[in-house]
Amino acid sequence: MRTQRDVYAHLNNEVLHLANQGVTINEIHNVYSLPESLKQNWAAHSYHGSEEHNSRAVINRYLGYWDANPATLMPLSPADSAPLYVEMMGGAGKIIPKGKELYNKGEYFAAVEILNKLVYAEPENQKAKDLLADVYEQIGYQKESPSVRNSFLAAAYELRNGLPPGEAVSSASADTIRGMSTELWLDFLGISMDSSKVGGQEFVINLVTPDNKEKFIVELSNSVLTNIKGEQAEKADLTITVDRKDLEKVMGAAATFDSLIKEGKATFEGDHKAFDVLREAMVGFTPDFEMVPGASPKKGTSQAKAPL
Repeated sequence: MRTQRDVYAHLNNEVLHLANQGVTINEIHNVYSLPESLKQNWAAHSYHGSEEHNSRAVINRYLGYWDANPATLMPLSPADSAPLYVEMMGGAGKIIPKGKELYNKGEYFAAVEILNKLVYAEPENQKAKDLLADVYEQIGYQKESPSVRNSFLAAAYELRNGLPPGEAVSSASADTIRGMSTELWLDFLGISMDSSKVGGQEFVINLVTPDNKEKFIVELSNSVLTNIKGEQAEKADLTITVDRKDLEKVMGAAATFDSLIKEGKATFEGDHKAFDVLREAMVGFTPDFEMVPGASPKKGTSQAKAPL
């Protein structure tokens, strides 16, 4: 217990000590290290989390993600900046041999610095992706923290093979849906809505769930969907009445409002256009987007249903 106390106390105090001497969030992971006495204690090793990740997290907690250098305040996206770097380095023909040289020397992070830019600039360059994957693999093999190791090894796999096909993992079990509040689900609708599709649209919907005596105002304005619990608008464009137990079928994508209306389990009073606008703007999310360049989803990946 004393070891664990000292690990986290040292991490917090030493990182802030260094931050007060000007070490930034983009440098701290290369500067901070545990004292030798803790390094020699197996219980203090990075079996969960890592010093590199957690040292940055300490600065982020107290000072935020920005290092106060204006060059990093609004940086170009990697895909936009990478072509410039690649051009200035002389193109893939020079970068790949240098990357191999650094790899052979064991200077893996230096190799990542140039190869990652090449892969962003040329995401279809499989030779570059394979070399970067080799580098990531070696870094991963050397990391004690499982989460850090798996990050590098997963990136290596995706660079070589692309994202694996198959069904996306679903967390929308019946128990999960029952445990989700109606208010939380309405917040999720606000996240799922593509705001670019509702520009200039405005409406107010009353939602009533009689079986649990809940009521909500759902409002679209300024391209954002918000809700207020426990209230009803006097002049709503539409009032939707549905028991919470039936609404859960919509929440879990086991039914739609259209099917509930046909079954007599939901009623719409007012202008259906408000609901139609909302439904057309909904987007279904699947966790199959790439995290490393050039690993776009292969054919056959699943598409999630929109949440209405």
